[in-house]
Parts: sequence; structure tokens; C-alpha cells
Amino acid sequence: MTTTNRALAEPSAVPSPTEHPPPTAAYRIGRVRTVARVLAVAACVPYTGLKFAWMAGSRVGIPDGSPLLDGGVVLAVGNAATVLMVGCVVVLALLLTRPWGLRVPAWLLVVPMWVASGLLLPIMTAYPLQMAVRLLGGSGGGSGDGGGDPFLEPWVFGVVYGGFIVQGIALGTLFALYAEERWGHLWQGRLRELPATPASAVLRVTAVAAALVALAPGVAHLLWAAGSTAGLDEGRVAERTSDFHVLEAVNALFVAAAVAGVLLLAFRRGGRLPLWVPLVLVWAGSAQVACWGGWLSLAALVGAGDVADRPTTAMVLIYAGQMLVGTLIALPVAHLLAERAAAASTPSGTRSGTRSDTRA
Repeated sequence: MTTTNRALAEPSAVPSPTEHPPPTAAYRIGRVRTVARVLAVAACVPYTGLKFAWMAGSRVGIPDGSPLLDGGVVLAVGNAATVLMVGCVVVLALLLTRPWGLRVPAWLLVVPMWVASGLLLPIMTAYPLQMAVRLLGGSGGGSGDGGGDPFLEPWVFGVVYGGFIVQGIALGTLFALYAEERWGHLWQGRLRELPATPASAVLRVTAVAAALVALAPGVAHLLWAAGSTAGLDEGRVAERTSDFHVLEAVNALFVAAAVAGVLLLAFRRGGRLPLWVPLVLVWAGSAQVACWGGWLSLAALVGAGDVADRPTTAMVLIYAGQMLVGTLIALPVAHLLAERAAAASTPSGTRSGTRSDTRA
């Protein structure tokens, strides 16, 4: 048989122009992410509904004598800003579960999630503990500031904080699954396996600096949790309850977690420890310390109605110190992870391997 005849007799390796390529698998998410997304969005409804009601002039949940009744323009702007913040939760829930979310630059996702973690974590941890202490006979108050003039009806805190807790759990689940899929290779292995790089020296310096600066807010929160009144404003001293002491203990715990995490990463102590453990400590600790400190600083700048309720200079400095500590810890660790991502990338700049279209 001639070469020409053989070629005609054998099936061609080149597909016919009339043939169609196999269809691309549809983008799907599993039941866990579907449920978490629904919960994250649904948990925003009660808080957003209250805010819109208040902006429309309703007094639902606001008792007589509440400072909120005299909030004026500042309160209206604050309500609008917090509604926008809740809107960001919805955007994040969609971003973490839609195909276009995989193409979002890392910083555009990580920064909002870090801020959301910092604002939600203290509520997720402190509020259940406060409720437990109250059940054991603690002197928790329903006014939101420890006593004095009523701030909001007690049921409002249950609805709002309950929604925040659900938001935090749902968003945390979505982000953990997303991060494992996109960046899971960055925290594989053990602490001792971290290579020495130029970023390591920077991390050691900033870790020591952060630990030193953290002494002030860490000790202050610990003393306030133990009952000290040093540096507190008169209103806070007079209105302290078990809720106050629990929250201050939680604040001190997050400072300790942030410092412990960054020192572990910087000096490689506990070498057999999985790498993800100090990274989780750094993420949770730095986010809570920096963002909660920023939130309290913003509240201090707005100012309270009575002079006795305005934060003292010591409190303002503590809040500023928290922001500095959180930033000092978060930035070098982010640089370390970016360095690991670059080292793990192929020459074309993308990580080797494929991503499944079917997600948990």
C-alpha cells in the first residue's frame, strides 16, 4: 500500500472541522458553600433593617433617654456607613463563591476579609462568653455601655450580635475553603521547614518591635479585665459590669495571640508545629488588635455626649498602639507569604497544577 493510500486508510489524528470540542464543565459549588453563602447574606437582614428604620426616623429598639435620640447628622452618617459595611459582607460572600472571584487580585480580597475578621472576631468570642458569665451570676448590662442611660433595648443586642456571629462563621467558612483552594500550598509543611530569606530578617526585627509595643495595650487590657481603673474615663469606671471585664480579657487574649504567632514565625520556635497554626494566630490576632483598635479610635474621635464618657488620653493611646501592633505584625507576614508564593510559581508566574471546577 502506498503512503498516500495508507494515510487515507488510517483515521486522522486531526479532528474534523465539523467536530466540536468537549464542553467545559460548569462552575459549581458544593452544598457547604451554598449554605454558608445563604447564611452570610441572610444574617445581614436584621441589622440592615434596623439601620434603615432608624435612618427613616423609627425608634424601634431605642428606649427613652437613649443618647441615640440626640445623634443628629453624626448618627445618620454612622448608620449609612455601617450599612455600607454590611453590604461589603454580601459582596465578599458572592466573591468567595462565584467564578469571577477566582480572578480577583489577592490584596483586593485579603484586606477586606482581614478587616471583617478584626471587627467580627471580638463579637464572636466575647458575646457568647458574656452570656455565659451572666448565666453564672455576672452583672452584665443591656445598655451596651455598661449602665447609666439606656442605649438600646436588650433584645437589639441579641438580634444584632447574633447576626454578626452567623456572618463571621459563614464568611470564615467560605474564606477558609477559598484560601485552601487558591493559596493552600503557602502554609503546607511545618514551621521548621520555612527557608531563610531576606524577608526573614525583616520579620524578626518587626516581630520584636511589635512585641515591645504590644506590652502597653496588652497589659492595659489585662489590668482592666482584672478590675483596675487606671486610665479609664469616669463614665466607664462607674458603669463597668461583667461584660466589660470579659471584653477586656478577650482583647488581651488577642494581643497575646498576635504576638505569639509572629514570634513563632520569626524565630522558628516549636519547629514541629504545623505552619498554619502561627499563621492563624497572626491573622486573627493582628486583625482584631488593629481593626478593633481603629474602630475604638474612630469612636473616640466622634466623641461622647458627656465629658465624663469621653475616652481619656491613655485610652486613645492604647487604641493607637493596637493599630500599630496589628500593622507591624500583619505587613511582614503578608510579605513572607508573597515571597513564598513567588518562589512556588512557575516561570510563567502561575502555580503549577490545575484547579477543579467543582468546589466544596
